[in-house]
Amino acid sequence: MTSVVLIGMPGAGKSTVGVLLAKALGFDFIDTDLLIQLREHRTLQEILDSDGYQHLRAIEAEVLLALEPDGMVIATGGSAVYSERAMRHLKAHGPAVFLDVPLDVLRRRVGDLGCRGIAGPPGSTFESLAAERIPLYRRYADIVVDADLPNADAVVERVRALLTSHLRNKAGQRS
Repeated sequence: MTSVVLIGMPGAGKSTVGVLLAKALGFDFIDTDLLIQLREHRTLQEILDSDGYQHLRAIEAEVLLALEPDGMVIATGGSAVYSERAMRHLKAHGPAVFLDVPLDVLRRRVGDLGCRGIAGPPGSTFESLAAERIPLYRRYADIVVDADLPNADAVVERVRALLTSHLRNKAGQRS
């Protein structure tokens, strides 16, 4: 395992958990939403407002494909799973971990969709995006983590335990 890829809905805690997980594993941390904003010199919401959600998704795929992750925990944007090519690229460097959080908890954490830079068709609801994305997260996930825990440290410990188990199982399958 050279990297760990965190996937999930906005508000799942990918960035928060990612920083702590990187520290625990001795890895670097990268947040792909920040990479997009640095590349474009504007916020995700500004990209959405001026160019639309499809353009933001295309930029996201380009940014993900340009990564050569080694020794990293990567917090992806919630729409990363729309690019099969980008997900294959990331998963070639390490397991994808889906941080699964109940919709009502996510909704509370996210608040106003119009300010978060969430890439979806105009008029989308958080619920409709979840219905579309959750099957994709499950499809790409090597590990699914119930991340509805009291705090980020507890989520990190659960992720670490499941990563250890996953890697043991992979090693057993090769021998």
